[in-house]
Amino acid sequence: MNQPSQSVADTHASNHDDIALDIVARVRSVVQTSESVALHEPNLGELEQRYVNDCVASGWVSSVGRFVDQFERDLAAYTGAKYAVATVNGTSALHVGLILAGVGRDDEVICPALSFVATANAISYCGAVPHFVDAEYRTLGMDAEKLRAYLSEISRVEGDRLVNRITGRRIAAIVPMHTLGHSVNMPALLATAETYGLPIVEDAAESLGTTCGGQHTGTFGLVGALSFNGNKIMTTGGGGAILTNDHEIAVRAKHLTTTAKVPHPWQYVHDEVAFNYRMPNLNAAMGCAQLERFPDFRERKQTLASDYRHHFSDCKTAQLVDQWEKESSNFWLNAIQIAKPTDDPLPLRNAILQKTNEAGLMTRPMWDLLSDLPIYSACPHADLTVSQDIAQRTICLPSSVGLVPATA
Repeated sequence: MNQPSQSVADTHASNHDDIALDIVARVRSVVQTSESVALHEPNLGELEQRYVNDCVASGWVSSVGRFVDQFERDLAAYTGAKYAVATVNGTSALHVGLILAGVGRDDEVICPALSFVATANAISYCGAVPHFVDAEYRTLGMDAEKLRAYLSEISRVEGDRLVNRITGRRIAAIVPMHTLGHSVNMPALLATAETYGLPIVEDAAESLGTTCGGQHTGTFGLVGALSFNGNKIMTTGGGGAILTNDHEIAVRAKHLTTTAKVPHPWQYVHDEVAFNYRMPNLNAAMGCAQLERFPDFRERKQTLASDYRHHFSDCKTAQLVDQWEKESSNFWLNAIQIAKPTDDPLPLRNAILQKTNEAGLMTRPMWDLLSDLPIYSACPHADLTVSQDIAQRTICLPSSVGLVPATA
């Protein structure tokens, strides 16, 4: 009785291997090398070396120096934000952003279940509780309409507070995350947030260079957080930034990230508990060079996405995760989604991951849902059907800037 089912299993495995090898061939056609290919490598050159050497020669290598000031000015100019405050990493930027939005201990913060763990960690640093909500297929990000319906179910207004009627905790903010560099539908989310009187703190860690309706991600909400980790589209080694259009918030952001030290010629006066979160001048020097080169990086990313789009256009088993109609994406990580109506995509997904990595093509699945992690499994959550499906069907492909020749 076991033989027929074993035969079916063998057939499925063979089919999965054939599909996976087809994916390998398509990716190889894009990257155009027989060598091993990383998921996302930094692109560094002579300009970065020159700026870092200048910084070392100046002796100003810590959190004060001309490169930090220049990096903040250039970043604000590029994104269209009025102010940028450079931090040691994207998680610290998000942490302080939440504090600036008024998130406190035992509050709940609405955030996506489909995200990197830093999103929930930053909320936890505030003593607050992540409250996970679903994504939409079109953007991979928070579903604004589904969130609106969910909040109408589970919340009530008590004075000037929005309260979760189930837990009794205040709902303090919404944190959308722009997944793989693709923009959340921010106009729709802003409308939902306004209905419920909630500030938005954007986790734009992956989306430098992405716009929604012509406006840069990270500039829609009260504050936004960027990341310049080594695997991002541009890097400062480690680093991040807070974006805001509010002068008072910008001043307080800089104060909180500089140990809340009150300016004085010689005394050490700190007026609140704060953080040593400022970006070092040495990292900012690299950032200044990378930001100068960023338009070329972004153009090369567009070319790489176009190549993937072409080579997967006739693929019946997987499609490129493409930008949606209101956005211009940075395509930080190109990704494919296994086509429906596959009932259980995991065996095929895992076969593709195995075959591509065996071939020296670094691919990765999406993150496990944050609500499934033991550290966050007890947190409140909405229906997460779409997020779970996206996580099981999506595979990230090699996406380094260096896979495409420089445009100049």
